[in-house]
Amino acid sequence: MLFVVSGPSGCGKSTLIGRVMRDLGHVRFSVSHTTRRRRAIEVDGRDYHFVSKKEFEAMIREGRFLEWAIVHGRHYGTSRVEVGEKDAAGDVLLDIDVQGARQVRASGRPASFIFIMPPVFEELRRRLLKRRTEDRASLSKRLADARGEIGAYPEFDFVVINEDLETAVAELKSVILASRCRPGSRKERIKGILRSFSLGRGRR
Repeated sequence: MLFVVSGPSGCGKSTLIGRVMRDLGHVRFSVSHTTRRRRAIEVDGRDYHFVSKKEFEAMIREGRFLEWAIVHGRHYGTSRVEVGEKDAAGDVLLDIDVQGARQVRASGRPASFIFIMPPVFEELRRRLLKRRTEDRASLSKRLADARGEIGAYPEFDFVVINEDLETAVAELKSVILASRCRPGSRKERIKGILRSFSLGRGRR
């Protein structure tokens, strides 16, 4: 199943996803493509697929993205191939912005949509400052974008407030585990069970 995780920059999506993937089995992370510059601690192919703007635009023209958007002045997108390959191995987690989440929902693809919310605005600002990855202009842009994104939470199926990390991790894991119990997610297993009941008719 596809799990779309969104929220303002700095709300802790990456940390939560990392913990969930460590604790739960059969969960894969869909690595997004981006045109932004790679940070010193990032690894190409693990954190993002870092591509040029020209390469990204070619992928758009070829219809190779499930979703894509311009966020904080840079292009970000989820490759259909990336999602397809990961989906074959189990549940897939997407860390994407609100624009991307809307595109996935509009596509009609079955998914659970989860919004990660900081406890207060000042805590979000503190976390972004602590990362030391943004200059003043970039920080201001991310905070301004966050004010617009926070109001999108009603569009999502679940909201996790990331105030206490352990609580937030437990809540995100609960959403994934509960979603696995939906009839549509267990369709093949249920078919097998129903067949066993049909074969067992008349037996005492």
